[in-house]
Amino acid sequence: MKTLLIVYHSLTGGTRQMAEAAADAARHQEGVAVRLLRAQDAGPADMLAADGYLFATPENLAAIAGLMKDFFDRCYYPVLEQINGRPYAVMICAGSDGQNALRQIDRIATGWRLKAVAPGLIVCTHAQTPERILAPKIIGKEDLARCAELGEGLAAGLGAGVF
Repeated sequence: MKTLLIVYHSLTGGTRQMAEAAADAARHQEGVAVRLLRAQDAGPADMLAADGYLFATPENLAAIAGLMKDFFDRCYYPVLEQINGRPYAVMICAGSDGQNALRQIDRIATGWRLKAVAPGLIVCTHAQTPERILAPKIIGKEDLARCAELGEGLAAGLGAGVF
């Protein structure tokens, strides 16, 4: 059985909803175990035990969230050269753009020599004021469907041995 590890951080709930949608859809694929972990609960052993990855983070101040950065910092060297070639995808919950957070994760994945299997998925909440940025988020059905499709596709590829 293959394992898909979904690691996420969410302060206002948006990224959590995205990660849960991806995980729920991925769980429908036979032959694939799905592990959904908060960034602060995931570590090198989780990375080594997985066959593929989905990283989900909000973009904070034009960067990945601090706890996602902490996850990558804690895992980077302990798994380096041990996960080469494994597939990954990225989801970003952004207030306006999300591109820099996506670039940051892609650069980390390049260092790990992971293989991107889908374009980065960015959900824009259009939160531009301090009040809206800090407010709980509700991700719309269409965006959640995109997240589910990404999770399902990643799991299907793992299960079929495509990746």
